[in-house]
Amino acid sequence: QLQLVESGGGLVQPGGSLRLSCTASGFTLDYYTIGWYRQAPGKEREGLACISSSGGVTILADSVKGRFTSSRDNAKNTVFLQMNSLKPEDTAVYYCAAEHKYGSSCYLGYDMEFWGKGTLVTVSS
Repeated sequence: QLQLVESGGGLVQPGGSLRLSCTASGFTLDYYTIGWYRQAPGKEREGLACISSSGGVTILADSVKGRFTSSRDNAKNTVFLQMNSLKPEDTAVYYCAAEHKYGSSCYLGYDMEFWGKGTLVTVSS
């Protein structure tokens, strides 16, 4: 079964950090660009960042620039989203998605091939 699974969400205090993982099963992520998204209650899904198959990261959401970054470990078939200086407004369900795209540029669309089911991040004191 081809799937992506996010993990690492939870409750964190404002100013804290979390690292989300996105692990693929049934296929290898080596030739895939990965996008990170979030959806807060009552809001539309928002694209945050993407990482190319070669590891180049593009942060597209102004709201997370300077605080979030992404990395990948192809040996573990896993991509990470490191989130620092978290704010209450970062509370959302976070998703990863994969699109078959090999090279240095990444893609962040809403028509990605594979989607995870999401992991909840709650930032609250």
